[in-house]
Amino acid sequence: MRGAKGQPERPGGAAPWPLQGPLPPAVVVHAAAQAEAALAAAGPRGVLLLSARGAGAYLGPAVFLRMVAHAAAAHPGVPHLPVLDCADAPGFALAAIRAGLRAVVLDPACPAFAAVAGAAAECGAAVLPERPEALDLGPLDLRRPGGREKLAAWLRR
Repeated sequence: MRGAKGQPERPGGAAPWPLQGPLPPAVVVHAAAQAEAALAAAGPRGVLLLSARGAGAYLGPAVFLRMVAHAAAAHPGVPHLPVLDCADAPGFALAAIRAGLRAVVLDPACPAFAAVAGAAAECGAAVLPERPEALDLGPLDLRRPGGREKLAAWLRR
């Protein structure tokens, strides 16, 4: 999907996320239910939905974007930025950007880092040289109050 000025829209049809300025708090999501819980707790500040390490290779951008879109449909209007970690694989990073992701993580030691970053910039996307500090939702039981409170406290930081 394309939004204003031909830029990819965020899943859920919301306006494109501004990539300038500070990023919102980040959480690592492994499933749609975790993304949904993060969006439910995020509030107006929003949340960065970060994939697991190297997920660009085994999950792929289409599955990650569907997972985020499912969560966003349940919480329309909540600002969010999905970020797919592509480890040191420039082909996966380019595929993710082509699929509509506005940001990917790519190892800066990758010989093609500068080329991928340049291509991303032309598309209005960003290549992050490292994973942002994030709360991994994998070990949390978000069905329990303690897990949900830990998530909420992280997002309030």
